[in-house]
Amino acid sequence: MGSRFRVKSDPLVQKHGGYVVHLIETDENNDQISPSVEWKYNATNGQVVAGGKGAGHRTNQLDGPTDIFVNKDSLIICDAGNRRVTRWPRRNGTRGEAVLSNIACSRLTMDDQEFLYVSDNEEHDVRRYRAGETTGTVVAGGNGMGNRLYQLNWPSYICVDQHCSLYVSDNSNHRVVKWAKNAKEGIVVAGDEGYGNDLMQLSNPDGVAVDSSGTVYVADNNNHRIMRWFKDATQGDVIVGGNGEGSENNQLKNPQDLSFDRDGNLYVVDWGNHRVQRFDIEQN
Repeated sequence: MGSRFRVKSDPLVQKHGGYVVHLIETDENNDQISPSVEWKYNATNGQVVAGGKGAGHRTNQLDGPTDIFVNKDSLIICDAGNRRVTRWPRRNGTRGEAVLSNIACSRLTMDDQEFLYVSDNEEHDVRRYRAGETTGTVVAGGNGMGNRLYQLNWPSYICVDQHCSLYVSDNSNHRVVKWAKNAKEGIVVAGDEGYGNDLMQLSNPDGVAVDSSGTVYVADNNNHRIMRWFKDATQGDVIVGGNGEGSENNQLKNPQDLSFDRDGNLYVVDWGNHRVQRFDIEQN
């Protein structure tokens, strides 16, 4: 299937200025995560920071990694083929340690308090873990596969806002759902009008981000576009793509993830075109 990317702005770099962004690649062909650690202008190569020893279950191997979270001293990796989440040293690591095992991990994120969140596409839930904890607490879904507000259907990408509310790309329900802290059910903040390409619809949404005003940004995968949904809006607007599937500069092909840097530039993982694009958009 090729590679999956996560695009991450690095606060450790950005606080010193500049436009350095981490492009974290999870390579499903080579079973390694190879980030371009600092992609500045004219950079052409990244470096392997985890795996690269072929598919396998040893501590120096990965098998079908699907996601990564980068913090100041480590890489947290969804090692999906091994049904585990592993932690690798951020610099010069040669092997990882399993922090969670026997989990159908799909995607992950971490909040400001360093709680780890993992979406599970077998249990159709998202769980939150304290450091050192292995059981976790269900914070979204967990009531079987379905389309009720207390259910999820193939949750994928997730993010957490400054209030510890969780946003879930509920992929097979074609919606994004917000779960407030300690909520028993979610609130739809994008989509939920069935599979389609109208402005009130999504089609297998993937990457999701939210800004401080509650505006939600979604990689609308099968519609080949990036959508913006203002808080309490009943429909979104297209901010990137939406011109059909293609490889021109105004087109996308199955966009998978997105992220903003400090200056508001939008980075889009244009998965089907094997590229990452940067866009200057108006955020308000």
